[in-house]
Amino acid sequence: MSALNQIPDETRSTSQLMSLVCFALIPGILAEVIFIGWGVLINILLCSFYAVSAEAFILKLRKKPVKRTLSDNSALLTGLLIAIALPPLIPWWMSFIGVFFAIIIAKQLYGGLGFNPFNPAMVGYVLLLISFPIEMTAWLPAGEFVNQSPSLLDSIQITLFGSTSSGLELESFRSMADGFTMATPLDHSKTAFSLGRMTSEFDTSPLFEASTQPWFWINFNFLIGGIFLLATRVIHWRIPVSFLLSVTVCSTIFYTYDNQTFLPASLHLFAGATMLGAFFIATDPVSASTTSKGKIYYAALIGFFVIIIRTFGGYPDAVAFSVLLLNIASPTIDHYTKPRVYGERTSRTSND
Repeated sequence: MSALNQIPDETRSTSQLMSLVCFALIPGILAEVIFIGWGVLINILLCSFYAVSAEAFILKLRKKPVKRTLSDNSALLTGLLIAIALPPLIPWWMSFIGVFFAIIIAKQLYGGLGFNPFNPAMVGYVLLLISFPIEMTAWLPAGEFVNQSPSLLDSIQITLFGSTSSGLELESFRSMADGFTMATPLDHSKTAFSLGRMTSEFDTSPLFEASTQPWFWINFNFLIGGIFLLATRVIHWRIPVSFLLSVTVCSTIFYTYDNQTFLPASLHLFAGATMLGAFFIATDPVSASTTSKGKIYYAALIGFFVIIIRTFGGYPDAVAFSVLLLNIASPTIDHYTKPRVYGERTSRTSND
């Protein structure tokens, strides 16, 4: 879905707003391509095609206007968000399942844009993560430690057929020095902690630092895109600021308590999907809280659950789960944070 949690400029159409969000994703996408490889672009092409096709298919079945609905670009944006969240070189049929489930079940089954209670992109992503946990963590490691980087042709062949014409599979490209195959620092940290290792035992290693740098730049570029959305008044500051502040405060409390078994705020902010979640996922206008106070509580709770699940749960990155949990709670949050009508009495009305 979109990153639009408020529309300060009501003269813009839905199509224009969605297009601006897609444009804001470009810096992060470029960073992913540079550090992760051609598989990112392949994911984007496939998921965008799947999303538009799924929307057209279900609209045709529902006897709804196809061309007019597709022109709002919401399906395209859903495809983009799923694509950049997926590991590169994931089999084409897995991304197909995730995107079709997101569009048909999580969006159109509820009536289409404006009626879906959950963020469709995150529903599709979580379905894949739960169903195919191994494939969904098959990220390529940092480029300088890869024995051989897949070319564009190799990436296409692995995505479509499972191996290259020379017989190389995804695992062939993932193998690297010292058996370090986790691309994200959060993955590596989760594995290290499960083995009883302390933070000081792995956070200064060259391999860990090499995995951290690409994700720092990817998050930094999504931050740039988020600032663009704020500057152009496509989104409001409440959700991203509250989200990031909550992540920072919660992680700092844990890290201050024990800096050997918990990660610092810097890693939580720049080593996973935090910036993407803060500016492009949590700010979905349909599934997010809509009141001014509610947005702050909604985003703060997302940040809280991100840290809790990353720290104590079984998944290294928890943005998708946290967003969906608060999508459920957003109507309740809105109910208790409704602004009081001017002149409304807060005390109990007498029976006189």
